[in-house]
Amino acid sequence: MKVRKVAAALAALAAAATTLAACGGSDGGSDPNVLRLWHYEGPDSAMGVAWNQAIKEFERTHPGVKVKFEEKGFEQIQKTAPMVLNSKDAPDLMEYNKGNATAGLLSRQGLLTDLTPEVTKRGWDKLVPAGVQVTAKYDAKGTMGGDKWFGVPNYAEYVQVYYNKDLFEKHGVKVPTTFAELVSAMDQFVAKGVTPLTNAGAEYMAQQFVYQLALTRADRAWVDSYQRYTAKVNFKDPAWTYGATTFADWVKKGYIAKTSVGAKAEDAGVAFMQGKYPMMFSGSWWFGRVAAEAKFEWDTFVWPDSKMTLGSGGNLWVVPQGSKNKQLAYDFIDITMKKQIQNALGNAGGIPVAADSGAITNPQAKKLIDNFNQLAGSDGLAYYPDWPVAGFYDTWVSEVQKLMNGSATPDEVLGNLQKAYDEGLPK
Repeated sequence: MKVRKVAAALAALAAAATTLAACGGSDGGSDPNVLRLWHYEGPDSAMGVAWNQAIKEFERTHPGVKVKFEEKGFEQIQKTAPMVLNSKDAPDLMEYNKGNATAGLLSRQGLLTDLTPEVTKRGWDKLVPAGVQVTAKYDAKGTMGGDKWFGVPNYAEYVQVYYNKDLFEKHGVKVPTTFAELVSAMDQFVAKGVTPLTNAGAEYMAQQFVYQLALTRADRAWVDSYQRYTAKVNFKDPAWTYGATTFADWVKKGYIAKTSVGAKAEDAGVAFMQGKYPMMFSGSWWFGRVAAEAKFEWDTFVWPDSKMTLGSGGNLWVVPQGSKNKQLAYDFIDITMKKQIQNALGNAGGIPVAADSGAITNPQAKKLIDNFNQLAGSDGLAYYPDWPVAGFYDTWVSEVQKLMNGSATPDEVLGNLQKAYDEGLPK
């Protein structure tokens, strides 16, 4: 039975890879006048807006060359990239997730181009802050913080609390500035029959609650042990135990809906933007959409009483080893690092790495960038829980779903995470 399940899973993955490749096809793959570009940012997101401008600028400065852009889903690329990049259907340039389990794994497998010479030649290393460089550089084992650049981030990101000012005012709840006030605010909403936090149990949001709660009891050495293998990790330590037990308790108390166990991140984000929940704890990548789609007064705050939160450099521009037009890919990356595009990204609600601060005119965007700079300047970026080992994202999703539906205790969930982590460590 297990053999059949594994075979079926492999067949499904192969089919997905075939479908993904078919979407792009090999049309234009060897055409020197076509740059095949994949990314998964929505057209209204800050990155989508800025990169669309970059496409126009690229075509203006490269007469006769066209960008063949193909929008892919995050999950689609996450699950099939190793297969696609190991085929003739690889694009010339692609946005890809950063971290040991993703960009690090592909670099170790020889599927990504070493960009170090181009980074030095074009001065990108002078534009990307040191703390943001960590997730762009990998060693021979695919561990981030290495000596070679396998990707280039042209933006940064972090996770914050978005809140609906109208709902806080309607229910007479004070906007929290401390963790105790956050808990009190959630108790008040629950007492009024309102679920305080939107959530997505089937994707990244739920696991990020657990990690953030653990971070309130952690320090940099703890993060480096977990993310960069500097010391042995114990998932039964006080920080992890607090994160898992508190999250499970929050579900029981109604701070997070049990029915969100099967929800996707898109469902959670849309529900918040429709005014159904007072708060959303998620990434700065939602900023542009919230600004464009929310029909209520809103604002943001960084998780209170925590020196660290989830965040890093943004996803990476990577050049597949099989890219047919690497020089064009390098030229496109270079354009996304120019002030014009960086400023556009910042004003659209992104966090640029090389913008002119005086050119950011949106007050909420300024606050977003200032909060990030404060986190980065105080060594407060703790990356993401699914990064350390390959396949860990799916493990996190399934284990946190168990916390939500009560099918496993926090101790059992942490034990399962420990097992998957230990087995996935690079040998």
